[in-house]
Order: sequence, then C-alpha cells, then structure tokens
Amino acid sequence: MAALLVTVLVAGCGEAEAGPQAWHGGRIFLATGNTTGVYYQLGGGYADVISRHLPGYEARAEPTGASVENINRLAGGDMEIAFSLADTAADAVTGRGAFEGQPQPVRALARIYSNYTHLIVRADGKIDSFAQLRGKRISTGSPKSGTDIIAGRLLTAAGIDPDRDIQRVNLSLPETVQRMRAGSLDAMFFSGGLPTPGIKDLLSSAPGMFRMLPLAELIEPLAARFGSVYTTATLPREVYGTPAATPTITVANVILVSAEMPEDLAYDLTRMLFTYQADLIRVHPEAANFNRDSAAGTDPIPLHPGAARYYQRR
Repeated sequence: MAALLVTVLVAGCGEAEAGPQAWHGGRIFLATGNTTGVYYQLGGGYADVISRHLPGYEARAEPTGASVENINRLAGGDMEIAFSLADTAADAVTGRGAFEGQPQPVRALARIYSNYTHLIVRADGKIDSFAQLRGKRISTGSPKSGTDIIAGRLLTAAGIDPDRDIQRVNLSLPETVQRMRAGSLDAMFFSGGLPTPGIKDLLSSAPGMFRMLPLAELIEPLAARFGSVYTTATLPREVYGTPAATPTITVANVILVSAEMPEDLAYDLTRMLFTYQADLIRVHPEAANFNRDSAAGTDPIPLHPGAARYYQRR
C-alpha cells in the first residue's frame, strides 16, 4: 500500500516520467479541453470509470487547450490519455500542420463521436454570410486547439486569410462566451459535441442576441485542400433552441495514448469505454454515439495493438 501511495504521489507531479510510472499502477491523467466543453465532461466521466473499475489506478481529467496541446503533452509523457479531433491527430502521426516534420508517437484507442463546428455571430453585427466575416473581431478558440485549426482551415478554404483578413483572437470557450456577451467580439468558432455546455449557456442566456451561420457549403473547398477527414451534418434546432436546423461541418473525435503504452493496459482502457458506456452516457449524451463497430476506424491514426485486440474479440 505504501509503495502504491509513493507511485501515485510521484505520478501526480506531472513529470515527464509520469506515463511509464502510471503504466504499472498509480495515477492516470487525461488531457481533455475547456472546462465548459464536452471533452472535459466526458473526460471526467471516463476518469471516474477508470478509478472505480481498474484496480490499482486512480484517474484524473485535466482541463487543457484541447487537441494540439493534448497531443504534445501525451507525447511528452505528461498525460497518459488524450482527447483529440481526428484531423489534428492525423497531422500528428504524419508530421503535418502544427507538427510539421515531427511525427508524434501516438496511437488510438477509439473513434468516438463527431464534433460539430459552431459559427456564432452577434445578431447586431451585420454578418449574414461567411464572406462578411472579413474585418470582424473573431475568436477561433484556444491557441492551437482543434477549434483553432478547423476555423483557420475554413477561413482559408473560403479565401479569407485568418491572420490578415479578420481581427483574430485565440480565447478559451469561457473567455470567448464572456466577450461575445460583452460585445467585444463579432463572431466565434467552436468545434464540439452536442450540446456543448458553454454554447448552450451563451445562446439560452440571451435569446435573439446571437445567430448560428451554416457552414456545409464550404465542404468542397475544405476537402479539396485539407482532405476527406471532414464531413457534413445538420445541427438540429432542438439542441440549442435555434429557429432552424444548421447545416455544418463535422469531424470525428479520437481517444489517444502513447505508442509505448503496454498492450494490456490499452486493452483495458478500450474495454471500459464500452463496458461502462451507460455510465458515460449519464455524464454526457454524446457517449451514446460511441459505436464499437465503427470505433476501430481511426485511419490514418494507427490503433494501439491493445485496442485492436479488443475490437477483434467477439
């Protein structure tokens, strides 16, 4: 018992060696996202499942700037599990984008639910189309987050330079919501599951003050430039009480671990996503969209061998 306590305390320090120590019992850290986003809620639920059902381990969800930060911290040994958008994770394993020339040693446990891209504008900002974002004050999310990446790619696909043609600011979701309410931003992007608590809070607190713009029309130039990882879907009006459904861009989410994680641990962590799925659904409804039949479809992100063994089991 004393030996385990020492392991937990050392792992809790966040040192680079925290990962290898946690692999043999101790504390597992999960890199999630903004505190009012779905990653953080589901990460907390997943951490609770691990702590209750994986003997010898205690898990804790950590708020972060999301995808890019999560992958960097996972690769650096500061985290054991990371949530990420699939486009960012694909860049990481191929050494592109934010990871240019530096492929990251990460592997997937599962493809889970899809993120919906939200583009919200102030109703008094005279923005009725994507082209009218030029010159406006816009938050593209936390620096180097998945939201920041997809926002930049959407703007680029539409012929708008994200660093020159708009007044771009990089803010977390809570900061973005605060500034949208204050009127110091004209528009905001966010990529998240449904519903995203921070978005729901913004739209429900001031009916009529904000509008959501459609994005699906950008799928062709987006896919032509950045690949087929992006898809389209309709964001139902009931999710946030908007006047109409909103056609938008979607991208899958994945759960990542280090390529060096022991196979048995990766197997157990994958198994828990589906064995205790009902517990995760109670935390956030997006967990109902975890599908074992499609969870192994993480290409071009390689599955961890432990996860692959789980999906091969019938």
